[in-house]
Amino acid sequence: MFDTFNGLPLHPLVVHGVVVLLPLAMLGTIAIALRPRWRHRFGLLVLGIATVGTLFIPIATSSGESFEKRVGDPGKHAELGDQLIWFALPMLVLVAVLVFLDRRGRTNGQWPAPGEPSPRSGLLNVIAVLAVVAAVVVGVQVYRVGDSGARAAWGDEVSSPPANR
Repeated sequence: MFDTFNGLPLHPLVVHGVVVLLPLAMLGTIAIALRPRWRHRFGLLVLGIATVGTLFIPIATSSGESFEKRVGDPGKHAELGDQLIWFALPMLVLVAVLVFLDRRGRTNGQWPAPGEPSPRSGLLNVIAVLAVVAAVVVGVQVYRVGDSGARAAWGDEVSSPPANR
C-alpha cells in the first residue's frame, strides 16, 4: 500500500512530513513551554503540528519497509525509525496536557492576576519542563534517524573527492 506514488518511491516523499513537522513541533513545544503567554495563542497550532507529524511516522515506517524490499536493508536506520513513534508520543501527550491545563486555568481567557493563587500553576510548570525535555529528545531522535538514513542512502559518496576530469 505504501510503496510508490506516481512511479516514485513513497518513502523519500513521506519522510519529509516527519522531518519538517516534528522539529517544528519541537520548537513550538519549547516556545509555548517557556513563554506561557504564547500558549493560548499558539498552543492549538503546536498541538496540531505535533499531531500531524506524529501521524506521519507510521506512514513513513510502512513506506520504508516497502522501500527496503526494493533497495535492501538500510541497517540501523530502520531500527531507529521504528523507535521514533515512542519518542514523539510523549511529546504529543505533554503538549496536549499543557494546552488543556492552560486553557482550563484561564478565566475569561485570562490567567488570575499576579499574586492570586492559581491551583494549576505548579502542575503547569512541571508539565512545561517535561514537555521541553520530551521535545529535545524528539529533536535528537529525528536527527539520528535522518542521519542514519542519509548514510544508508549515500554512504561515502558525499564525502568522496570529485573524480578527475
